[in-house]
Amino acid sequence: MKVLIVDDEKPARDRLRQILDDEADYEVVGEAGNGQDAISLAARQKPDIVLLDIRMPGLDGIETAHHLNELEHAPAVVFTTAYDEYAVDAFEARAIGYVLKPVRRSRLSAALAHASRLAGTTLREVAAEAHLERQRRHVCATVQGNLKLIPVEDIRCFIADQKYVRAEHEKGRDLLDASLKSLAEEFADRFVRIHRSVLIAVDRIERIEKTAEGKSRVVLRDGSHVDDKELIISRRHVAEVRRRLKES
Repeated sequence: MKVLIVDDEKPARDRLRQILDDEADYEVVGEAGNGQDAISLAARQKPDIVLLDIRMPGLDGIETAHHLNELEHAPAVVFTTAYDEYAVDAFEARAIGYVLKPVRRSRLSAALAHASRLAGTTLREVAAEAHLERQRRHVCATVQGNLKLIPVEDIRCFIADQKYVRAEHEKGRDLLDASLKSLAEEFADRFVRIHRSVLIAVDRIERIEKTAEGKSRVVLRDGSHVDDKELIISRRHVAEVRRRLKES
């Protein structure tokens, strides 16, 4: 089984590697000191298991696990942490294991053995079914072969673009390998659907106006990168957009 070690503290990574070096059934394929590097490495190395710290600067382990679950080859996650108050979050993430620091060989071996007993397909299914109650703070795009994290608070809108979704944000636009439906469900408190192909950040809406043709259109506070035709509200969604705007 291929294993990726993720921890922002080198002594912790060294301890995990030391244990794994004595385990014939596991191969360490990489180490990462933060969540973003972990996602990039996992996309390239396709590990079966990720040993993932939870409390890290930037992307913490829970959010990192969410992004790992979206990879084509989604790894099983074994959380390693010094803080047992994260156990509920780990459970919500459908973690295969949860090991408290300082990591004991026996507990880590047991968690790895549990993951190993699952077939590869089952590992992917467990990871794919993960649902994190806590909302992500970033979405992930692939740009020229590299993973790019985009803060959700910087995104004006999500627009369905053939088999991808285009995120229009403060620094430009990027394609996401995600469905508009899943984004609508995850970020329902921040975005509103104006028609079947577009979600708009409620806090980016300045007003609703009528076009010369009598249609309703969203006017963004800063919509310089968004085509006016993409901001037309379908009749079935006008009432909901007005309600969300009034409540914001």
